[in-house]
Amino acid sequence: MENAKKTNKGFTEENRYKQLYRVTEKFHSSMNKESVLEEIILTLKDVYPAFTYFLFLSQDHKGYEGLPIKSLDYNSEDTSLMQSYVSGAIAFEDSVQERQSILYAPLKGKQGVYGVLQVIAPNTLAFPKNEVEFISLLATTAGGAIENAQLYQQTKQLVADLQLINETTRYLNTNLRLADTMDYMSKQIVTSFSAEETAFILFSYGDMNPIVQEGSTPFFFSEESKVYVNYFKEKILQEKEPLFMGDLTLPGEAKACLYQSAMAVPMVHSGNLKGYSLALHRKPYFFSFETFKLYVSLIQHSTLAFTNTILREALEKMVVTDYLTKLYSRNFLDDKIKASMEVDGGGIFIIMDIDNFKKINDTYGHQVGDEVIIQVADIIRSNIRGTDIGARWGGEELAVYLPRVSVEIGSQIAERLVTRVRETSHPTVTVSCGLSYWEKSKNDTYLALFKRADKALYEAKTSGKNKVVVQESE
Repeated sequence: MENAKKTNKGFTEENRYKQLYRVTEKFHSSMNKESVLEEIILTLKDVYPAFTYFLFLSQDHKGYEGLPIKSLDYNSEDTSLMQSYVSGAIAFEDSVQERQSILYAPLKGKQGVYGVLQVIAPNTLAFPKNEVEFISLLATTAGGAIENAQLYQQTKQLVADLQLINETTRYLNTNLRLADTMDYMSKQIVTSFSAEETAFILFSYGDMNPIVQEGSTPFFFSEESKVYVNYFKEKILQEKEPLFMGDLTLPGEAKACLYQSAMAVPMVHSGNLKGYSLALHRKPYFFSFETFKLYVSLIQHSTLAFTNTILREALEKMVVTDYLTKLYSRNFLDDKIKASMEVDGGGIFIIMDIDNFKKINDTYGHQVGDEVIIQVADIIRSNIRGTDIGARWGGEELAVYLPRVSVEIGSQIAERLVTRVRETSHPTVTVSCGLSYWEKSKNDTYLALFKRADKALYEAKTSGKNKVVVQESE
């Protein structure tokens, strides 16, 4: 006890309370938690320079470098420390063997206890009552200041979170294409949550097959990502709840996971599971729980916009798509050819007719006839580029438009279609093709292009069928 008094030499009780008043003013003028913690230690060092101090904090204390801060271990065997934290009261631990006395003062606010201040007095068997009272007041004042700082920071963070959600939702409701929507959301997640990889996975209708959407980060289009995509698909289907993992282990994987932190949120609309969003990071326990809650909120608010975009694009496609073949409609093809003739240098137009189609219907029935048309449509779709247009012209007639393609290449593609239909259709059918082309250098029209192709098709049908005829000019 005598030693404790000596360590406080030069600080009368009046001076101590002046110091307490000064530090209280400083606490109330600061909304920075780190500044509050620094001030606690500086004050104690001024008043009790021979003592040792530690702050055991109940929440994340990253970033407080240089301060004697430790995490509060809830499984700690230090009963006095936990007693002070749980009860919110001063606790003591005196060691005769080590000739030291330890005081634990809770950093207590109105809404809870935010940590414990540990004060170690060497060569002392017991803390004097007046010292206990001063340290207790300092800890309580600091606890209130920490609470205020945390509430302020939480309020700021909440405002920022709401701004992020509002800004994102507003942007998503501006009638974007689905690919643009996914790309924007992926960038938002990488920027706002520091995720290394992120993806949006939608389930296909019927078999719930996971389809990674355009706009996801490149990793999810690699073979290596499939184990993650399938694992979280099964977990989402099973639990139908957001998933938060800090030490991810994939079943059947011999080596450690490349990405150990994960957040996955199901995308649900009107009670129907549409897919899920996934964010990954290599470091274990990288995402905080606060980050996870914001991520969940963001995805839930965005799901309606995703669903509306998907429905709008499906409706748009339905309007320009033939129901049976899933090729484009004739009106859509007409518009695209006319637009191409305005901007491109040339193009190829092919009209294709299934030979002896009435005989197919009469022999096998109209259902088989429809299946034959679908087979031919599938062959067209698998033998043209993404920029080419396959369409149902009407009945058993189909059409293909190849923008920016020469007559030589166009003829080769038409011949390939004729061969593929003959070799792979079941029941076996053949097709006849009429091909015409246009060039920018010649004053051509869409109607003239169509007439030439139709005339070429007539020649193919009347000269043996199962062939391609090119009509070069009127």
